[in-house]
Amino acid sequence: MRFIKPYVLLVIAGIFLLLGYVYFSFFSERLNRCTDVVAVTPWLAPIVWEGTFDAVLIDNIYKPMNLTVATTVFAVGKYVRFLQDFLETAEKHFMVGFHVRYYVFTDRPHDVPSVNLSQGRHLSVIQVPGSNRWQEISARRMEIIQTTIERQIRGEADYIFCLDVDSKFHAHWGSESLGRLVAVIHPGYYEQTRDRFPYERRPASTAYIPMDEGDYYYGGAMIGGFVEDVYTLAKVCRTRFEEDAGNSIEAAWQEESHLNRYLLDNKPSKVLSPEYLWQDFKAKTKEVKVIRFSGVIKNYADVRPNV
Repeated sequence: MRFIKPYVLLVIAGIFLLLGYVYFSFFSERLNRCTDVVAVTPWLAPIVWEGTFDAVLIDNIYKPMNLTVATTVFAVGKYVRFLQDFLETAEKHFMVGFHVRYYVFTDRPHDVPSVNLSQGRHLSVIQVPGSNRWQEISARRMEIIQTTIERQIRGEADYIFCLDVDSKFHAHWGSESLGRLVAVIHPGYYEQTRDRFPYERRPASTAYIPMDEGDYYYGGAMIGGFVEDVYTLAKVCRTRFEEDAGNSIEAAWQEESHLNRYLLDNKPSKVLSPEYLWQDFKAKTKEVKVIRFSGVIKNYADVRPNV
């Protein structure tokens, strides 16, 4: 399969950004009448909510590009039990009609379920070591994503989404989510002020964010964008984590803390609303019209090697 070069994607994205601006200008009056949400960041990146895009129109623009979307998921230890629901619901709702390559990282390859995949969609199982600490599994994720992009993904995909396995899809997730660097607003903090965000607050950590800084609190359960942009993110976060480890520091929320520091310095080109990362134990709020992807209810004492 022939893949589109990143610079060509940037030119195409620029054209669609201009078209999108015209469309958004026309659409904004209707949007303001139907919702109270903020649909653009202070640096003018779109925040994707229900009602801010036409799914059919956007998919019809992107599908002729013959794009391939990589999707990484970690099913380590008992978390492999969530994999079947993740894959089956992804086949119903995630990037339907696009080429998708799932990369499943697991220490239990024989427990990976057999799921019927649509044409143009493939699954690769990559064995990784287990761990006695869930924090180590979380922290090692950036390293594994970085090395797998180097060895395999950059030759097989144009875009990538790194998602959590203990989640499932409930509704359409399509090309409206594509962008150079894509982050998602954490559902637990989208109504909070930044002084309430659980950033790493110790200056000794490379993930440190002062109390008077910060844009949003981004969830670590979703990272996306061009393969090369996500590669750079993963590489920087891995390096910073290792620097902290050398100084006997572990950031408050491991990879999520380093992700938030990186995205403060390198603004995402698109931000997904909490529709794209809800939590099943939370009641749907008036702002959230559609739940597209959510973390399932679980007993952490049962699935984590340590709590």
